[in-house]
Amino acid sequence: MTGRSTRVLIIIPAYNEEENIVRVVEDLRNNYSEYDYIVVNDGSMDDTAKLCQKHNYNLLDLPINLNLAGAFQTGMKYAMYEGYDYAIQYDGDGQHNPSYIAGMIEKAERENLDIVIGSRFVTEKKPFTARMIGNRVISACTRITTGKWIGDPTSGMRMFNARMIKKLATTMNYGPEPDTVAFLIRCGAKVSEYQVTMNERIAGESYLNWSRSIKYMFHMCSSILLVQWFRKRGL
Repeated sequence: MTGRSTRVLIIIPAYNEEENIVRVVEDLRNNYSEYDYIVVNDGSMDDTAKLCQKHNYNLLDLPINLNLAGAFQTGMKYAMYEGYDYAIQYDGDGQHNPSYIAGMIEKAERENLDIVIGSRFVTEKKPFTARMIGNRVISACTRITTGKWIGDPTSGMRMFNARMIKKLATTMNYGPEPDTVAFLIRCGAKVSEYQVTMNERIAGESYLNWSRSIKYMFHMCSSILLVQWFRKRGL
């Protein structure tokens, strides 16, 4: 970017994250104030919204649960209307490390990328564990349909440039998931990965238990292999 500083928005979709949200946002406010952030409370049933209001956090408070895709698109609409250069998908459970954001931005600008994925497996080897089976299968499906290997397709830390912000903010059924990334690659988006390390969840429970993980894998693979061919292509 020339002529002005790069404007970056961290989008934090949050559903029932009362045990984590203060720690996550305080880290950003105290240590990474060069980036803006917005918490999108996705109709939480706990005190997530109340805590954000109490601490005067930047908050979009959805009255009902729209699930991740709806909450994320709400944040992307905000990013588009406010004219941000980059928007970052960022978990509200504390697993993502903001220290990598600067490197992701630098890589995006140096290589003129549309999407940068915070990946655990660029320089680190992906383990052969049951937990990684779905990850590997989704990577293979993406390779089959796009010709590009994404080593960590299920990473929830993704950065999007202004062109992708507009696309994701204004198009229905473009959730922040591997199938959307695969489809955007087919449409001509330039995507690459940046090595990161994920933190362990400190509090609360992940939505993806074993059975949900299996369903998620089959949903993503069927979408990548079949559904995306019926989408209207173009950026």
